[in-house]
This record gives sequence, structure tokens and C-alpha cells, in this order.
Amino acid sequence: MPPATSLSRRERQIMDILYRRGSATAAEIKDDLPEAPSYSAVRAMLRILEEKGHLRHQSDGPRYIFTPVVSRPAAQKSALKQMIRTFFDGSATQAVAALLDMSARNLSDDELDQLVKLVEQAKGEGK
Repeated sequence: MPPATSLSRRERQIMDILYRRGSATAAEIKDDLPEAPSYSAVRAMLRILEEKGHLRHQSDGPRYIFTPVVSRPAAQKSALKQMIRTFFDGSATQAVAALLDMSARNLSDDELDQLVKLVEQAKGEGK
């Protein structure tokens, strides 16, 4: 799987569009980009993303249809692992503690209960 950290801000925007749409042409991607660059710049970024292994294309007459190589959940998992390695010395505990510290006031009782269940489930799987 391609490393998630190798994406620029604009490349992440393009991948977000492709994950949302499932597939798209360069023109459709350009239309969805905020403050879109030129069509040729979008095509260049798509070529780079393809070279990096994040997407692929297939021909549909004169145009290319671009699709992500990995599913969004797989890409999210890869990005999260990289972020935990980079910013939390590989400690999931530190990462979860930081997330809870940031959002504890915004979590509902249902969300907190769900987190408790996930922790209990993880304990059970670790035995």
C-alpha cells in the first residue's frame, strides 16, 4: 500500500474527491477542487498519484477514468499507522489519549460507551 504521508495537500484533495465519487475524469476532479489549478496541472497531479501507486486509470474513449487503488478504510488505516509512528513514537495509547484530550468535551455518552466497548473488545482479542 502506498505511504499516506507522501501526499501533498492538493493530492489529498484529489484522493478525497475520488473516494467520494468512486471514480472520476480529470475534468470532474478539476470541477470539484477548491481554487482549482489548470486542467493540465490536474492531469500532472493525477499522473504523479498514479506513479506513486495511489490510483489507476482506464480508458473510456478519449478520456481517462481514475479510481483509487486501495479502499478508503485501508488508506485511513495506513495513514493512521504512519501518524502514530511519526507523532506518538508508535504508541496507540498516546494517540488515543491525545484524541480524548482534544474531544472529551464533545463526546456524547453513547460515543463514550462505544469507546469502552471497543477497549473491552480489544482486551478480549489480546488474550
